[in-house]
Amino acid sequence: MLTARDTKDQAAGSPWTSRAARTALWTGMALLWMIDVISVQASGWEADAGAWWLLAPGVVAAVALLLSDSHVPLHWRAGVAAVVSGALTLSRPFDTGTAFAGWGMLETLCLLLLLVRVVREVAGPWRAVALSAALASAVIAAPFRLNDFHSALLFAFLLTFLAGGALGLGCYVRALDHRRRRAVADVRQSERLALARELHDFVAHHVTGIVVQAQAARTVREIAPEQMDELLHGIERAGSETLESMRKLVRVLREDDAAAVRPGELCTELAELVAAFSERDAPATLQFAADARQLRPGPEVETSVRNVVREALTNVRRHAPGTPSVTVRVTAPGTGTATDGSGLLRVEVRNAPPERQQTPSAEPLGGRGGLGLVGLTERTEALGGTLRASRDEDGGWTVTAELPLGAAVTGSPA
Repeated sequence: MLTARDTKDQAAGSPWTSRAARTALWTGMALLWMIDVISVQASGWEADAGAWWLLAPGVVAAVALLLSDSHVPLHWRAGVAAVVSGALTLSRPFDTGTAFAGWGMLETLCLLLLLVRVVREVAGPWRAVALSAALASAVIAAPFRLNDFHSALLFAFLLTFLAGGALGLGCYVRALDHRRRRAVADVRQSERLALARELHDFVAHHVTGIVVQAQAARTVREIAPEQMDELLHGIERAGSETLESMRKLVRVLREDDAAAVRPGELCTELAELVAAFSERDAPATLQFAADARQLRPGPEVETSVRNVVREALTNVRRHAPGTPSVTVRVTAPGTGTATDGSGLLRVEVRNAPPERQQTPSAEPLGGRGGLGLVGLTERTEALGGTLRASRDEDGGWTVTAELPLGAAVTGSPA
C-alpha cells in the first residue's frame, strides 16, 4: 500500500534504480579498497608492518556508511568514523621514515558520503553542525599523514573543495526533502478540507430529512398515531448516518466556496468520467458489478471512489499515452454473505501497456514526484481503506482502492 510515509522512499527512486545504485557503490568501494591494499603492498609493507593500520579508518568509515540505521544511529556511526580518522592522523608525525605513509581512497570516499548523509539526515542543528565539522576536518587533515609537508598541504587544499561540495550537496538535498515534506503536508491538508466540504453537503442533506420527518411527525401525531413509529425510525436512521459521517472527520473544517456534491449517483458519475476519457484519450470501459450496483455506500466512500477513478485516469493520460485500453472495475466482494452491512467496495483502474513502450520503470502512476496518490491515500486511510498502485507483468499499471462499506444500505442503486 502506498502511503504518505512512503513518499521519501519514492523520491529516492524505483527499487531497480536503488538496487543499481547500491551495486555501483559497493563495486566502487571494493575497487578503492583493492587500490589501497595494492598501494600498501607496493610500498614495502614487509619493512613496516604497522603501515597496515593506515587502512583501518577506511574500513571503519565503510562499515559506518553501510550499516543500517536500525542497528546504530547515523550520528554515532559518523562520529566514530571521524574520531578514528582524526586519531590516526594525529598519531602520524611528519618525517617518520615509514615505508608507507598516506591515507586511503576508500576512507576519503566514505567520509565524504557520510558528510552528505549527516548534513541531509541528522535532525538536531547543533549535532549536524558538529558532526559535519568533524567529518570535513578528518577529510582535509588526512593528507598530513604524508611525510612531505608540501604535498600534504596541496592535497589538503584540493580536498577542501571536495568537502565543500559534499556540504553543499547535503544542504541542497536537505532543502529538497523539507520542501517535499511541506508539499505532502499541504496535499494531505487539502484532501482533509475537500472531504470536510463534501461531508458538510451530505450532512446537510440528512439533517434536512430529519427536520422534514420531525415536522411530519408533529402533523400526524393526532390524526394517525400508528404512523409515528415509522417516522421515528426514519429520524433515528438519518441521525445515525449523519453521526457516522461526522465521526470520520470531526476535526476537519469546511471552506465556503465549494460546490455541492450529489449523493447516490456513483454509477452515473463514473460512467461520465469513463466516457469523457474514452472520447478524448483512449478506449475505456466501465464494469460495475451487480452486487455493487445494489449498494448505497456512505457519502465519503462514494466521493473517494470518484476521486480514485479521476486521478487514475488523469495519470494514464499523462504517463501512459498510447495505451490501447483502460478498464475501470467496481465490485463489492463479500457483501453477498454479509448480513450486518460489512464488506468492501473495491475499485480497480487498469491500463494496458502502451503500444510504444517507454523506458521500463517501477514508479507508481503519477510519477516519482507526483503527489496525487498521496492525497488519495490520505483519504482512503481516513476511511479505514487501502490504496495500492502496482505494475503488471505485461507492463501495464493497476490502481486498486478498497473502502469499507460500513453501514451501506442495500437495495438502493448507486
